[in-house]
Amino acid sequence: MKKNMGNVDRILRIIVALALGALYFMEIVTGTLGIVLLVVGVVFLLTSFVSFCPLYTMFKMSTRPKEA
Repeated sequence: MKKNMGNVDRILRIIVALALGALYFMEIVTGTLGIVLLVVGVVFLLTSFVSFCPLYTMFKMSTRPKEA
């Protein structure tokens, strides 16, 4: 698994994941939508911790800076 996420991308994903978790646990978003957003938040956290996004590989993208 080759890393394809840069630091800015990882930080933004963590912030979004925390915001989605807060919306769910503060019961601002509930029901099916709340569960879906919670799952998206967990996926964002996992992908940011391993610096790998499977969707980026499907679209041949990378936010990681090129090495010299």
